Amino acid sequence: MTRAFLIVMDSAGCGGAPDADAFFNDKTVPDTGSNTLAHIAQACADGRASEGRTGPLKMPNLDALGLGAAIRLASGDETPGLTAIPEGLWGAAQEVSNGKDTPSGHWEIAGVPVPWDWGYFPDTQPAFPTELTQKICEVAGVDGVLGDKHASGTAVLEELGPEHMRTGRPIVYTSVDSVIQIAAHEEMFGLDRLIALCEAIAPMVHEMQVGRVIARPFLGSEAKGFKRTVNRRDFAMTPPSPTLCDWVHDAGRKVHAIGKIGDIFAHRGIDTLKKGTDADLMEHLIASMDTAEDGDLVFANFVEFDSKFGHRRDVSGYARALEWFDAELPRLFAKMRDGDLLLFTADHGNDPTWVGTDHTRERVPVVGVGLGAHEIGVCGFSDIGASVAAHLGLDTRGAGVSFL
Repeated sequence: MTRAFLIVMDSAGCGGAPDADAFFNDKTVPDTGSNTLAHIAQACADGRASEGRTGPLKMPNLDALGLGAAIRLASGDETPGLTAIPEGLWGAAQEVSNGKDTPSGHWEIAGVPVPWDWGYFPDTQPAFPTELTQKICEVAGVDGVLGDKHASGTAVLEELGPEHMRTGRPIVYTSVDSVIQIAAHEEMFGLDRLIALCEAIAPMVHEMQVGRVIARPFLGSEAKGFKRTVNRRDFAMTPPSPTLCDWVHDAGRKVHAIGKIGDIFAHRGIDTLKKGTDADLMEHLIASMDTAEDGDLVFANFVEFDSKFGHRRDVSGYARALEWFDAELPRLFAKMRDGDLLLFTADHGNDPTWVGTDHTRERVPVVGVGLGAHEIGVCGFSDIGASVAAHLGLDTRGAGVSFL
C-alpha cells in the first residue's frame, strides 16, 4: 500500500532565502533576515506572543520529525522550544520562481517553476486599467466600483463595506501580489453573482500575466461589522505544463484536494475537493486517511496561518494556530498505513514580526513521516513533487529530482 499526503502550511517559511534582498515589504525594506517560524518561536520564548497562549512555542510532533532542525539548517537562526533530535525526514527547500506568492510556491512544489515574471497592478489610485474596470461594471451590471487601489482585505471591508451596502458596487482591490480581489456581500450582492463576475473577468486578467482573480465574499452589517466567509474562490492561471496533480491523475490514480488546492491548479488533475475553515480541513484530512486508495495523492493547503495571522502581523495568533495544528497531528499519524508518506512543507513566508503586510521571501521546511530518520539537506521546491511522484512509483516529468 503506497499513498502520499502532501500538506502545505501556507506561509510557514523558515528564513535563509539567498535572494531575499531582491524582494521587499513596505516598498523599500528587503526581506533579508525574515524568518516566519524562527521569529515566532523567539517571540514566544521572550514572552512577546502571550495573547491566548503562554510560554515557548509548543510543536512537539513536527519538531520530533525535524522542524526545528530544518529551520536551523535553512537559516542558522535559533529555534527556542524546537530543539528535538530529528526522527523523521527533514530538510529545507528553496524556490527558483521569481515570486513569493501562492501560485509560484505551489506550482513549483508540484514540479513546475514559473517561467515568466508575474504582472502586477501599480500602487496608484486608480490601480486598474480603465478597460478592466469597465469589464467588471459590464458583467456585474453596476455603474462603478469601490476601492480601485492597493488595500488590506480586512481594512477595506471596514472602510468601504457600508458604501457597498448602500450602492451595490463591488469592492475591487489588489496588493503587491499578482492578484485582483473583488469583495461583495454574500446576501445583498449575491455569492453566485460574485463568483460569476470573477470567473468572467479571469481570462482578461490572465492575459496581463496577473496570476489570480479572487472572489472575497463577506457577511455582516455596518452596525455589527463585516467578516469574510469561507466561500472564497480563486481563479488562477493554468500551470504552463503538467504538474504533480496531472502526473497522478493521468496514471489513473486520484488526487484529493483539500483547501484551495483545486483553485490554485485551476482544477486541472483534481478528482475530489473539500473546503472549509482550517478546522474543517483538518477533519477532511484525517478522514482522507480512511478513504484514499493505494496510489492516491492527498494534497492539502491550510491557509489561515497566512490569511488570518501572517498578513495581519499577529504573532500570538500565528503561534496559537501552529500549536493547534501540531496538537491535531497524532490523530493523523494514528491512521497511517504501511507505505504511507506524509510530507509537511510551506509555499513562502509571511513573517508576522516583519514590516509591512506582504509575504516574505524565505526557504521552507520539509518534514515527513513514513520513511524513518532521513536528512535531505537543502533541496529545491520541485524536488518535493519529484519525491512524491517517486514514492507513488510514477515517472518524474517536472524540474525536480527525488530526495527519497
